[in-house]
Amino acid sequence: MKEAAKPTLRDLFGEIRDVVQDLPIFLTSPLYRSWHLRWGATPAEIIESLPGDAIMQHAQFRATRAISIDAPPAAVWPWLVQVGCLRAGYYSNDLLDNLGHPSATAIMPGLQHLEIGQWVPMSPTPSDTTALRVHSFEVDHWLLWSKHDSSWVWQLTPADPDGTRLVTRIHAVYDWRHPVTALFGVLLMEFGDFAMLRRMLRGIKARAESLNDSGSSSSPRT
Repeated sequence: MKEAAKPTLRDLFGEIRDVVQDLPIFLTSPLYRSWHLRWGATPAEIIESLPGDAIMQHAQFRATRAISIDAPPAAVWPWLVQVGCLRAGYYSNDLLDNLGHPSATAIMPGLQHLEIGQWVPMSPTPSDTTALRVHSFEVDHWLLWSKHDSSWVWQLTPADPDGTRLVTRIHAVYDWRHPVTALFGVLLMEFGDFAMLRRMLRGIKARAESLNDSGSSSSPRT
């Protein structure tokens, strides 16, 4: 597996700039929660049943977001497969979610193997408490990650002409029997989630469209 790119001084300055730009959103997200929980999604997408909906039926945090991408699902899918801290990153605030290592700007063949149960790490040392795992998937159609207190699904739907509607849904439970963990979850989801998820969606869009425009084919999958 190819190691994550090491950050340069220029990278770090850019990542600090991104965090500063997003800081107002981090601080004010709870004020417009009802709007950002459905950012970019149509009414039909919001009520649509997606894989994983039954896992966290009592989740206090439920968000469905979406974006249109000018590339087919097969060109978007590889970017999702390689997601993870110190893998390809999260295409978002690298300073916060990828230890400052720049997210990949190319498909990485060594990270295209996908199997049920594999880690989707959020730190260098994934655990059942801190990291998601691949729960289930259908290649080029949907990918579901989960852990004990949350689920995160991505759905790719073909859109004319030769594009994709990328819909993502997160369910998270705040288990107040474990106050410290629940409080961390509240801070992460209620303050951090929207800014970083929106940047991630836009990051995937930019990468998939750039590769599609260049005429490059999507990477092989194993």
